[in-house]
Amino acid sequence: MEKILIADDERDILTFMEDALTDEGYAVLTASGGEEVFALLKEQPDLILLDVMMPGLDGWEVCRSIRPLVTCPILFLSARGSETDRIQGLMVGGDDYLVKPFSIRELKARVQAHLRRERRSETRASRSILHFGELMLDLDAYQLHYRNRSIPLTAREFEIVQLLMMHPNQVLSRDRIYEKVWGLEAEGDSATVTEHIKKIRSKLAEADPHTEYIATVWGVGYKMGAGAS
Repeated sequence: MEKILIADDERDILTFMEDALTDEGYAVLTASGGEEVFALLKEQPDLILLDVMMPGLDGWEVCRSIRPLVTCPILFLSARGSETDRIQGLMVGGDDYLVKPFSIRELKARVQAHLRRERRSETRASRSILHFGELMLDLDAYQLHYRNRSIPLTAREFEIVQLLMMHPNQVLSRDRIYEKVWGLEAEGDSATVTEHIKKIRSKLAEADPHTEYIATVWGVGYKMGAGAS
């Protein structure tokens, strides 16, 4: 269930938005002033609705303070709808600006649109990262990490690890690995796969001497399958 944090000092509007978004299936957190927002950040909201004109800390100040702490969308709510105000909202770290009075349909549509965008971003990010045990392979950065330690790999070694991690616990023959990594037109043979596997194992063992990440299935090939070495 996605969490939405609403901060507004007008109780009627706060209750109105809380009821409407709860009916949509969201978990709603409410704050009646800017200072209360900070305590609710520990709940890790997926989206924040932030009124601009609040006593004490106003929406601008709250957004400036929390933007380094959260990555979720922040939508401003305000009766001040001038171009200057809307630009100000974007400049201090907001992602959208709703001018009061707004319809509940527009509120729901804006919330849904921003949350959909966040889901797409998370999906893209998850596709660029592969995990196996304590190993993390960053496909965009072309790096392999064990916990917080980077393990240097050559381009071929990286591609072999990527292929194995994309097929966890599935045995891949030397011929298939060679075909996928070197290509059908490569001049050589699958014996080179064995040498590359040895080098990869050596680097993995240096980072984690207690785990054998690449297992040999004799007469068949290799698989990514962690076990005690």
